[in-house]
Parts: sequence; structure tokens; C-alpha cells
Amino acid sequence: MKKLLCSLLMVFGFAILYGQSLKKYGIGDSGCSVYSFCDHGKFDVNFSEDAAKVYTSECGNADGYYGVICIKLLDSITNLPKAESVLVAYLDNLKKLFKITSSTGYGKGHRLKGKETTRGILDYWNDEEQNNWKVKGWTDGKFIAVLYTYSQKTLNETKANAFLDGLLFEGM
Repeated sequence: MKKLLCSLLMVFGFAILYGQSLKKYGIGDSGCSVYSFCDHGKFDVNFSEDAAKVYTSECGNADGYYGVICIKLLDSITNLPKAESVLVAYLDNLKKLFKITSSTGYGKGHRLKGKETTRGILDYWNDEEQNNWKVKGWTDGKFIAVLYTYSQKTLNETKANAFLDGLLFEGM
């Protein structure tokens, strides 16, 4: 409880400090949600090649953009290292889609809200339009979610971290 309270106070403190407030947005009918600095009020819904439901939203302004991709897996993956491998493969595909020209390499070992039932991967990217990206992928074996922020300016790490760690999986 203490950790949760401290985390919430830090997030709200960062939001006040940087003039934009974090607001909670439901990710369609997935049961998941995200805290963001811009309006993710409507998520587009599509289906992947294997018919998994894919929710996407992006918003922002000249200072930066914030995006969410959330996939409800058709079949849960109970083996978390395997789920993490699926997440890596998805991030590799996103690099092609977003025309990423360089990356720092995947940083593994992250846990969403300290939950051992989750796995997270962090990376920094640059694309062919000279945008700076910070990306964090998450999985709990039932969902794969990728949160990203990008800008042609230097990213504000405090705001980026608050957003990228602002995911809540169904039931959290």
C-alpha cells in the first residue's frame, strides 16, 4: 500500500511540475487503462492476422506524441519468459513499421507496478524523420501493450517515464 501511495504521489507531483496532468483513459473494452498527458478518449480497434483484438491510440502536439498499442492475446501465455519473447518479436515488427533506423537495444527486467506477474522491455529508437523515441513494452501473458513517446526534440524523461509506466492491465 505504501509503494502504491508513493508511486501515485510521484506521478501527480511530476504532472503538476510539468503543467500537464495525467488522466486515466480506458483502453476500449479491454479492461486495461493508461495514464496519459493527452486525450486517448477513443481507441481504434482492429484485428491482427491471428484475429487478436488490437487497440491503438496516439495523441500529442508539437512537443511530443504519446501512443498506445494494446493487444488482447487469443490464448494466454502462462510462461512469462515465453510471453516476453513474443513481446520482443512484436517490438521488432514495430521497428519496421515505424521506420526505425537505430536503437539502443532492449533493456529487460522491468515489472509493471512491481508485479512479478508482468514483464517489461525498454528501448530508445530513432526513426528516418529524426524523431527520438522512448518505448516500453509490457506483457502479463494475457495482453501485450506497447507505450511509446516520440518527438524531434529531446524527450522529457520525467514525463516519458510517467506515461510509459502508466499502464494498468485488466484487474490491476
